[in-house]
Amino acid sequence: MLELIKPGFFFDFMKVKWYALTFSIIISLIAIASIVVSGFSYGIDFAGGTVVQVKFTQTVKADEVRAALKSIGLGNERIQSVGQPQDNEFLLRTAKSEDSMRGMSEKIKAALVQTFGRENVQIQRVEMVGGAVSKDIKNKGFLSLFYASILILIYIWLRFDFKYSIGAIAATLHDVIVVLGIFSLLGKEMDLTVVASFLTLIGYSLNDTVVVFDRIRENVKKQTSSNFDMGYVMSSSISQTLSRTILTSFTVFIVALILFLFGGDVIHNFALVMLIGTIIGCYSSIFIASPIVLFMSKEKAKA
Repeated sequence: MLELIKPGFFFDFMKVKWYALTFSIIISLIAIASIVVSGFSYGIDFAGGTVVQVKFTQTVKADEVRAALKSIGLGNERIQSVGQPQDNEFLLRTAKSEDSMRGMSEKIKAALVQTFGRENVQIQRVEMVGGAVSKDIKNKGFLSLFYASILILIYIWLRFDFKYSIGAIAATLHDVIVVLGIFSLLGKEMDLTVVASFLTLIGYSLNDTVVVFDRIRENVKKQTSSNFDMGYVMSSSISQTLSRTILTSFTVFIVALILFLFGGDVIHNFALVMLIGTIIGCYSSIFIASPIVLFMSKEKAKA
């Protein structure tokens, strides 16, 4: 088995816990402030509206498409290039919707045909979500994150102990808040794909935390005296699993990076959540979950 860190390595992670927790509190407050002040840029799933994908057989720029759509009042809508520049494909996202999806697409096509010619315009895809439906989807999406956290709390409580479940939940909430804050700061679009990525991140972060907790529990059981140093046991346990944690995180990071670079527009934000979440999740398992368990434990008694 490949080991980046030689057996016997030890670092006193608990010695720097206050620095790590202070850093986490700061970035969490920045994330929350951004969420409260700036909010999120919701996609069609959550905000409602229409998405139209258009392909041109000639070279066209986004500004030219925007100018062509001014005649139907869509000149200020978001227009995004899809794929490679030579593909000449664009996504038009608008908050405006009609009862007939065909009616909206025909208006857009007519405006584009008038500018670029009928033989040069192809409507590839049209999607529309009504306001009531999008509101329901948004509520259920965020509720799914809440329910996932509750189930994690119950799972860790039953498998380990209540204090371990608090540590796991704190680490998971830390990961979600930080990544949500980054999405808010960057103005990235929130949709169902992103919610799915957060649920994936919760599972990944939990798995990494459970590995550390398992080793802590094993090492605590090996203690023959009731006056052992819980902080030392935790630091030792983290040091023993550090090689595995780094290798696992690096593998996930590489896969997410490939998806981010080559996966296309549909998977782009999903991959971004996993890229950031892989790093944050590794950090929180060591510097959030474990210190909280330590605070809730009696320093000289078994956990």
